[in-house]
Amino acid sequence: MRFRHPDGSTVHLAYCTNVHPAETLDGVLAQLRDHCEPVRRRLGRDRLGIGLWLARDAARALVADPAALRGLRSELDRRGLEVVTLNGFPYEGFGAEEVKYRVYKPDWADPERLTHTTDLARLLSSLLPDDVTEGSISTLPLAWRTGYDPERAGLAHTALRTLAERLDALEELTGRSIRIGLEPEPGCTVETTADAIAPIGAIARDRIGVCVDTCHLATSFEDPSTALDALDAAGITLPKVQLSAALHAEQPNLAAVREALAAFDEPRFLHQTRALTPTGLQGTDDLGEALGGSALPDDTPWRAHFHVPLHADPAPPLTSTLPVLRDALTRLVGGPTPRTRHLEVETYTWQALPSELRPRGRTQLADGIAAELTLARDLLVDLGLKELP
Repeated sequence: MRFRHPDGSTVHLAYCTNVHPAETLDGVLAQLRDHCEPVRRRLGRDRLGIGLWLARDAARALVADPAALRGLRSELDRRGLEVVTLNGFPYEGFGAEEVKYRVYKPDWADPERLTHTTDLARLLSSLLPDDVTEGSISTLPLAWRTGYDPERAGLAHTALRTLAERLDALEELTGRSIRIGLEPEPGCTVETTADAIAPIGAIARDRIGVCVDTCHLATSFEDPSTALDALDAAGITLPKVQLSAALHAEQPNLAAVREALAAFDEPRFLHQTRALTPTGLQGTDDLGEALGGSALPDDTPWRAHFHVPLHADPAPPLTSTLPVLRDALTRLVGGPTPRTRHLEVETYTWQALPSELRPRGRTQLADGIAAELTLARDLLVDLGLKELP
């Protein structure tokens, strides 16, 4: 979906396909048919943006076979879909029964992360619509925090500088500019937007910036205004922003609140949980750890990294951090010029929701994704953007 900002520029809105994890090219083609096109039809649009997730095997198949890449581009066109951004954070196995810490491997100290992201950039330059010259890729924020020592940090920074050089060469060759956004996430070496400033400032700000995920922003209790202004002051760009909402528990000391939170403690994804105290942020790596002991104070609100549907607050006594998303979006695109032009709804946890909230089949899932995009569209229109055909 495209929108005209009051300054005349185009802002793109997509939804991320990692909610339909596919490891192979055949799987990607099936998700376009079975999920993405039905969402577009529900929205009554001739064109729908998707933030494509290409796992390692799918990406390698496309790089190795130019005809297959042309076929994917044709399939996107035929189904009324367009791609201006890729989600390059998960490498493979995002549909596994247990993802947890695996999603952070390989990290940026591993040469395979550079190879994979280079492949994605080359593919994206070929998948961009004919009238679009800028693409974006989100990626993990260097590494998970444990085991990340100065030696590995040096390897990661060298890899990102090499990537920036490759992206420069790619633009010279194709005329398409691809930029990368490190996505701060709780528990990683770059957990907050503030953590991103120093490493990005030492690399290549014109190619490497920050992908703000509003669920992660809220989970870490970051104020959108403070966070975004600090990035601006440091000259850090925002190649893309992911629109998502976290779980919020106002009174985790209450038994009813803990019972409600326990329904979201599931075995597939990691749900880092945080509390903001007078001495700073405290956290656990997973929701079960927070519920099972005294790692977090229970006299102050908790937030958990669980991407809940944007349009549907969890039942009381829980809420979502949708107000943080609204505030961030206002500051991102509500001003005289947009601070980012690529927005991506990323609720990948539909099938990890408590059983009574999970969609029953493709039809209900498509309805839910369409409802999320409708909410995002309405927020953009309210901020003065005009939806384009």
